Amino acid sequence: MKIRKVLISQPRPEDIKSSPYTPIAEAHGLEVDYEKLFKIEPLDGKEFRRQKIRMEEYSAIIFTSKNAVDYFFQQVKEARYPIPETMKYFCTSEAIALYLQNYITYRKRKIFFGKGSFNDLEDLVKKFKTEKYLIPCGDTSKNDVPPFMEKLGVEHKKVVVYKTVPRDLKNKIDIKKYDLLVFFSPMGIKSLFKNWPDYSQKKQVIATFGENTAREATEHGLIVNIMAPTPTAPSMASAIEQFLIEQKKRKKTSTKANASSAEEAEKSDSNNIPPAEDKMTSLWDENTPKEQEKGQLNH
Repeated sequence: MKIRKVLISQPRPEDIKSSPYTPIAEAHGLEVDYEKLFKIEPLDGKEFRRQKIRMEEYSAIIFTSKNAVDYFFQQVKEARYPIPETMKYFCTSEAIALYLQNYITYRKRKIFFGKGSFNDLEDLVKKFKTEKYLIPCGDTSKNDVPPFMEKLGVEHKKVVVYKTVPRDLKNKIDIKKYDLLVFFSPMGIKSLFKNWPDYSQKKQVIATFGENTAREATEHGLIVNIMAPTPTAPSMASAIEQFLIEQKKRKKTSTKANASSAEEAEKSDSNNIPPAEDKMTSLWDENTPKEQEKGQLNH
């Protein structure tokens, strides 16, 4: 199927020209819409305190997103939990590490960061195996801990600081009009079926980012056509572009194959046509009795 309309389940960028999907849309003639399928809300104060977190028992905190940073400091402030000055901070990316400056004084000796994913922190955690780690997260990721934490025998605990809930979009979006749906989290898949319980994929192309999102899609009976990240497509934009290029190649190959088949069929038909000489002989044979009869009358 030809892809014309695409739904990216993320907020629309303030500067649409800076979006990685804009050049792809221009190159392939796509119409791209942006819509976040869920929203993030702070955890109720009572729910947070019910987890009985004693900050003085922890010596390090791991942050995997800016949301985790915002809601963690919001929750501990409201609960009046003091954070020790000696606390170390481990972030999955430099951007998150720099974002911490909104809440603490940035010091290299107490802030460490990886290249973008939780697994990037393995070497850093190995150097600080004796620390006791607290991992602020959302309600949908409370069981998502990299295996290396268990393998290294590092003490750690996840604390939920915010929750994700589906947005009500059933009267805002016509989900059937899109040829490609792009998801970045399991909650996006859940929101799809929350808004459209009878959703059926049919010919729509599904793209997912991350193993958890792909797993959620599969568990809901969806066929994932595009996956990222991969060694050849580290981003969703590059994965989509690769898919579109491959789709065009398949179409060209199919067109050539059909043209070749048609040419072969034409040759086959032409081989079955009697030679011109045989045709003339046939006509001569048909006319011979009449010519003979005409000759007899003349005589």
